[in-house]
Amino acid sequence: MSPTPPARHRGPFAAAAAAALVLPLGAALAAPASAAVSPDAPVVIDEVYGGGGNSGAAFNQDFVELYNPTDDAVSLEGWSVQYASAAGTWANGAQTNLSGEIPAGGSFLVAQALGGNTALPALPAPDVTGTIAMSGTGAKVALVRSTDRLSCAGADCAAAEAVVDLLGWGPTASAFAGSGPAPATTNATSVARRDHAHTADNAADFAAGAPTPTASGTDPGPGQDATIAEIQGTGATSPLAGTTVTTTGVVTATYPTGGFDGLYLQTAGSGGDPADDATPGASDAVFVYSRAAAAELEVGDHVEVTGKVSEYSGLTEVTADAWTLLDEPGAVEPLATTWPATDAEREALEGMLLAPQGDFTVTDNYDTNFYGTIGLAAGDAPLVQPTTAGRPGSVEAKQQAEDNAARAVLLDDGSSTNYSSAANSSQPLPWLTGGDPVRVGAAVTFTRPVVLDYRFDAWGLQPQHRLTPDVAADVQPATFEDTREASPQDVGGTLQVGTFNVLNYFTTTGDQLTGCRYYTDRAGDPVTVRDGCDARGAAEAEDLERQQTKIVAAISALGADVVGLEEIENSAAFGKDRDQALSDLVDALDAHDGAGTWAYVASPADLPDSEDVIRTAFVYRTAGAEPVGASRILDDPEAFGNARQPLAQVFQPAGGVDADPGDDVVVITNHFKSKGSAGPWPGDEDTGDGQGASNESRVRQATALVAFADDVAADAGTDAVLLVGDLNSYEQEDPVVVLTDAGYTDLGPTTGEYTYAFDGAVGSLDHALASSGLIDRVTGTDIWNVNAYEPVANEYSRYNYNATILYDETPFRSSDHDPLLVGLDLVPSAPAWEAKATYGKGDRVAFEGGLFEALWWSRGDRPGASAYGPWAEVGAPVVTSAGTFPAWTGTWVYGKGDVVVHDGHRWQAQWYSRHDEPGATSWGPWKDLGAA
Repeated sequence: MSPTPPARHRGPFAAAAAAALVLPLGAALAAPASAAVSPDAPVVIDEVYGGGGNSGAAFNQDFVELYNPTDDAVSLEGWSVQYASAAGTWANGAQTNLSGEIPAGGSFLVAQALGGNTALPALPAPDVTGTIAMSGTGAKVALVRSTDRLSCAGADCAAAEAVVDLLGWGPTASAFAGSGPAPATTNATSVARRDHAHTADNAADFAAGAPTPTASGTDPGPGQDATIAEIQGTGATSPLAGTTVTTTGVVTATYPTGGFDGLYLQTAGSGGDPADDATPGASDAVFVYSRAAAAELEVGDHVEVTGKVSEYSGLTEVTADAWTLLDEPGAVEPLATTWPATDAEREALEGMLLAPQGDFTVTDNYDTNFYGTIGLAAGDAPLVQPTTAGRPGSVEAKQQAEDNAARAVLLDDGSSTNYSSAANSSQPLPWLTGGDPVRVGAAVTFTRPVVLDYRFDAWGLQPQHRLTPDVAADVQPATFEDTREASPQDVGGTLQVGTFNVLNYFTTTGDQLTGCRYYTDRAGDPVTVRDGCDARGAAEAEDLERQQTKIVAAISALGADVVGLEEIENSAAFGKDRDQALSDLVDALDAHDGAGTWAYVASPADLPDSEDVIRTAFVYRTAGAEPVGASRILDDPEAFGNARQPLAQVFQPAGGVDADPGDDVVVITNHFKSKGSAGPWPGDEDTGDGQGASNESRVRQATALVAFADDVAADAGTDAVLLVGDLNSYEQEDPVVVLTDAGYTDLGPTTGEYTYAFDGAVGSLDHALASSGLIDRVTGTDIWNVNAYEPVANEYSRYNYNATILYDETPFRSSDHDPLLVGLDLVPSAPAWEAKATYGKGDRVAFEGGLFEALWWSRGDRPGASAYGPWAEVGAPVVTSAGTFPAWTGTWVYGKGDVVVHDGHRWQAQWYSRHDEPGATSWGPWKDLGAA
């Protein structure tokens, strides 16, 4: 898998950066001389609603709401709000000129045109009223520090000097800030920032939801008295949504920084023993949205709060307008509970302070590197891919998906900060800085209470304060088991075979090519190739050195005699010898383990006409393994036109007998088509059954592999075959079933471990499958969880992405796939020669690495001692384009018509021959049939 830094799971919201400036008391913040849209904007467009007065509308009027994230008032004199249709120009749009000022941390409501249905609810008293009739689905709005009409177009508008903020919403918006426009709206919805998040990226910062207009002078008046349980109600939404209420409770958590901008309030006396719940079905806690209240109040304060009730993306909250510290004390106890398995049970506890009971296990640490979230699974094991547990569409797969949904919960950091963004990368990562490794599969121990929270479309457990490394000793609510293992388990056997996807190991770095685009670190320095050229790995030599150091450490510690590799550079794509990168890797291994420790299997003589820029390969320890014959590649352009061709090699333990297939094993390393894009065949589109895209391509590749393995094994004279590699298929998916139906046994499931972690669940994409003729000689199997279970922040590709650099030179996170190791008991079929034994014609023995057959009775005659003695050496089989033939030996007796291989040629005996070397004379018994 290629390095892909963007996050996958969590909602893309980040904290707004507040500019705190010292001004004379009561002064308004003056606008800077020039700027472009950035996270440091003094005022932002916070919400836009264009459906006012239309059918199904929430209000009778459109509006644009502004927000001041700073600690000082900002003057809007001479500014304007400008509007254009999704594809239109600003010149053909409209604008509303502004006046007045927007208070620190406050909102400013700019009302626009009334719609046709004026009987609908009116907006709160606006600060400014304009006449723009805005689209109810998508358009563009700019906040401009001028009343001159904009003349920019497209992406240039986000960088225009006068533009303070820019919002494009709907899929056809031609101008927007950041990576893309905000979502489209309807007559019933607006687009609004979540907690005023402002990363200068419309697609990331905005979400569609019910409109919530707020003006700078909004006075809610006295609120309706209501308990928190009455505010929450017993359903998914509050029965008091839209109502201004006054309620009381004890502060259990505060988040004045980091983007949440609020606190949690819980009814005094609630919590503790679940059996004592006075309001079953209704939560006794609620989120209070107010950064000022969160900054002023402390955990344990007993307060009265007045504000409007609303639902924001599933979270019930009270937007506080006023709060008062009460004289009478109040307290709550954390609710001691196991993880509630259903949404209804969780809703009944939303916002409450919990003391989690029972087992919890880390199941996802990918977003820990981005948003400080850790995916947990209730129970003593991580979540499992449904198609690891059962066949696609089966009852077992469905049950696994349901179990995953019931057990999943996020452990968060009390913020919406994206620590990999340019604005926040100087803030050290929570959880990962200065603590134990947060590994998938690690047991979690809760040491402090947490709040049950709902945001980013997921249930989460929040600390009582924002977690940062400097306060971790007092705030961090959990610790993690250290499950790292320095090496795999002992698998036994006379030959150990491993498989390892080495994460696009390219010794041709991006800076050696033209056109490469990069993923860069927080300083803008390239780290890995993104696209634009054929390289896929490190950007520069220093990045390759970091990558190579970890890969070498991992291969060395794996302890395998033979390692099948996937995702290594095909150097022929860059005008080099095809094996150049493989040779470079062996040089690095030898530098680590000692000269001559490692070797690689040379490319076959016959290669496909077309190959990918990545390939499969073999390296082996010279003291542990020997190749027998040359490697072979499966040249099937139909089946493997969109994947890497399988590579086969016969191996035996070092010192084995070349001519005796009894200690041979055919190892074939594979890398099937990935799940990420659809191939050319009917059935390659993702059907949603869990197998991803290109399943038909992988089935065809598995089918072709079975036939190829049969051919190679027959030529080698053995039924011992081991298929290894990245099949891009989980255990119960169709391609693996093709192989098991052909008689192979998948060895991975015997380990209880998995090679890959994706989207919060584990499963194996990497496999080792033993043929029926090999299975009884398998002595052990182990998956070494050195990579997939580690945080991505440890990877070379994330070096200097954050102020905390977690890269080190250990094997951990050397790739995104885990290596798999298999032990095999391989011994020659012929017994060793014994000087005192008596042998008869046809008996075979192994002696000094050769295989000998007795031509007549023998006792005490050393094999090979005489060219004319009782022992004839059996020639090792040699695969040629014309078939498989034995190598010529000087002691074997050949008759007319026999064919052998010698010095790279095939030779045919014209009459009896023993000890006559082919080609030694032109008049000898051997006829040259041409190059082998």
